[in-house]
Amino acid sequence: MAANIRFINPEGLVRSPAYTQVVEVVAPGRTVYISGQLGTGADGKLAGGDFRAQAEQVFENLRTALAAAGAGFFDVVKIDSYLKDVAHLPILREVRARHLNPAAPPASTTIAVSGFALAGALLEVQAIAVVRSPAAPAPARRETSRARQQG
Repeated sequence: MAANIRFINPEGLVRSPAYTQVVEVVAPGRTVYISGQLGTGADGKLAGGDFRAQAEQVFENLRTALAAAGAGFFDVVKIDSYLKDVAHLPILREVRARHLNPAAPPASTTIAVSGFALAGALLEVQAIAVVRSPAAPAPARRETSRARQQG
């Protein structure tokens, strides 16, 4: 089966001429790529000057982008976080933990960077989600690396 690809710019997110907010690839399952989300509202303005306000907005933006492709946080298999100051990592972890699947946390990368395309931004987060297609069998329970080693 050939892959079917949709490029989606959902209402509620900034529409940019330089990138697509959501790219959905349909094959036996669906892989959904979410562009890096800043802590901006639909108007493109930062949610606030502090890290926590921007982190909360980033995860609301991710929720909106995932929903546009019929996915949610439990479908996220990879998440990449870019922080202006790595000292904010504990706050990011706290906000993130409220959204992601604690039983099967996604692969993750966190990197400190010197800055972002939008002045005042303190973080950017991108995600990849995989959604089981209706015809595909339900996935087996995800094992932890410890369970695989014991099995």
